[in-house]
Amino acid sequence: MAGGTRGPVRILVVDDDPGDVLMIEEALADSDVDKVIDVVSDGREAMEFLRRSGRHTDARRPDVILLDLNMPRMDGRQVLGEVKQDDDLRTIPIVVLTTSNADTDIVGSYTLQANAYVTKPIDLDDFNGVVRRIDEFFGRVVVLPKRV
Repeated sequence: MAGGTRGPVRILVVDDDPGDVLMIEEALADSDVDKVIDVVSDGREAMEFLRRSGRHTDARRPDVILLDLNMPRMDGRQVLGEVKQDDDLRTIPIVVLTTSNADTDIVGSYTLQANAYVTKPIDLDDFNGVVRRIDEFFGRVVVLPKRV
């Protein structure tokens, strides 16, 4: 298991589309990687979760974040910028998982230090396959930083 005996991989899904969240959760459930999934629906709630404030005072630090770009209140670009500038949060890997394949979004995300950029496939089987590969990669292949 990646990272030794750390327990389940904690994944924070940040996405405002309930249909996409459901598909992500179902794809993650299909793998045998031990994981815990938390979901928030916009960037502001994501920052509360990560900073353990507001209604998320008991939140557990995620090992990886799956981040949509286009959301209300605070979009994924703003979340990415804030997380990667925060000394306590910057080591959390962030996978941008979004519908946009615009060069400006791709370059902008990597400029803000996204760890990966993945375009959500339209086909359900392709979507499930992509999410399972992300899960497999972060759940079995990479060594994740220790939780603080």
